[in-house]
Amino acid sequence: MTSDATRVARLRALDTCAVSDALDALGLVGAALGLHSVTGRHHVAGRAVTLELVEAGTVTAPRHLGTAAVDASGPDDVIVVAHAGRPHVSGWGGVLSAGARRRGIEAIVVDGAVRDVDEATALGLPVFAVTGVPVTARSRVVERDWNIDVEIAGIAVRPGDYVVADGSGVVFVPAGSIDAVLDKAELVVAKERAMVERVDQGIPMVDVMGADYEILLTTTQKDTSR
Repeated sequence: MTSDATRVARLRALDTCAVSDALDALGLVGAALGLHSVTGRHHVAGRAVTLELVEAGTVTAPRHLGTAAVDASGPDDVIVVAHAGRPHVSGWGGVLSAGARRRGIEAIVVDGAVRDVDEATALGLPVFAVTGVPVTARSRVVERDWNIDVEIAGIAVRPGDYVVADGSGVVFVPAGSIDAVLDKAELVVAKERAMVERVDQGIPMVDVMGADYEILLTTTQKDTSR
């Protein structure tokens, strides 16, 4: 049986583009558009630990936002914050980043703004978000709950789903589809690698990216000759 750690390692070896292509081929949607790294160049993968933020005053917050998720997470975990795309108020900050780095958490993904970006960058903590902003969450947004189903940039994300993020963006993979997505993405990578080798050989691009490129996802099959 394939372990979660093995799946995360395989996912980490892939880029978001290959994973997005695999999702396309399987009729799934997972690219969370509008999110990007705000702390430099990173390539990360892991399992989602979710939390949702809402406007202050709509619920009684049991704790400061994100703290329970940080305390419960560690290596190979990605904290995923449903912040409703808010660009005007932070959904993550520096003290939380320090706690996340201390716990060895893989990365933070926030569907909205974050602050203390320089602190997270100095810590080496990958943070993906809509934007950076100095405005505090205090008295503006609170945590409704954590370890729940959430929506990130229009993508449904459940606790334990898989996340991969790099310079092209953030992609989520449903846990129940991870094996099929990994298999398909690895085949896409292999085929594109062969195409690049042909480019390096000086073969004209019109031949390298011929008619079959447009049907790459439907024609990619396992090599059964081995």
